[in-house]
Amino acid sequence: MPTCPRGIRLLVLSALICHLVASGSASAEHEPFNKQRVTYSNGALTLVGYVYKPDGPGPFPTLVWNHGSEQYPGGGPQFDSVAAIFVPAGYAVVAPVRRGHGDSRGEYIQDTIKATLQQSGWAAAERLMVHLMESEQLSDQLAGLSYARALAFVDTSKLVVAGCSYGGIETLLAAEHGAGFKAAMAISPGALSWRGHTVLQERLIETVRRIDIPVLLIQPPKDASLEPARRLGAEARRLGKASFTTKIYPATMPDSQQGHCFGGAKGMRNWASEALDFFGGVLGTRPAR
Repeated sequence: MPTCPRGIRLLVLSALICHLVASGSASAEHEPFNKQRVTYSNGALTLVGYVYKPDGPGPFPTLVWNHGSEQYPGGGPQFDSVAAIFVPAGYAVVAPVRRGHGDSRGEYIQDTIKATLQQSGWAAAERLMVHLMESEQLSDQLAGLSYARALAFVDTSKLVVAGCSYGGIETLLAAEHGAGFKAAMAISPGALSWRGHTVLQERLIETVRRIDIPVLLIQPPKDASLEPARRLGAEARRLGKASFTTKIYPATMPDSQQGHCFGGAKGMRNWASEALDFFGGVLGTRPAR
């Protein structure tokens, strides 16, 4: 097999890194924020998701949260921690679990990419990753959105989307797709796979050109690569898209929270207020503080 460039090595390792970022002990004794594990279909596949809501009938503005490449995103504190930010502020949260992750049926994306890498080399693996992200992975996210739209307590006029790493890529692709989202927040999108990964770079630059909803793209100061914020932000400025903003956070948080995805659940507090302000400004809601 040919030697892989650094971008592909990071791609292959990203599932392990994201698993370590997302792992931790979930609160064990009760289900917070009216938490429900749900199932729904995308074609022949049965997919799993997690739904959280404030008390009461709603309707509530709703966040769709996209997990990363970790194989078991529901096994740690990630989803509960997102809910802990948004549900007290009056949002419902829907966290779709894409195919091959957790209990969702289908083949795990990293296994598919690794098999192609071994059989056909890094260039084919790179092309496949981008193809899967913009096709079946996006389709799984949108299946979760369709499920959310049918819930009586979801305000379908106030839908927003966010996610980190692979989930940040999915967030940008969803913003490009439209789908009724009013705003998107992408955290560390493609940062683990950016270097040497020109197909991904070009695809994300293309999303900037096509997105017509407000986007906030943020990265921690010691992310695997800061080029997503720099390059995508530069393209947005070139196009005069003032509603597409990027930010690299200063190194003021603990060192363990300065890396990819702000270190996962433990670092979400670093962007929580900014996320509520951003979404609240777009939706015309006042965050509950």
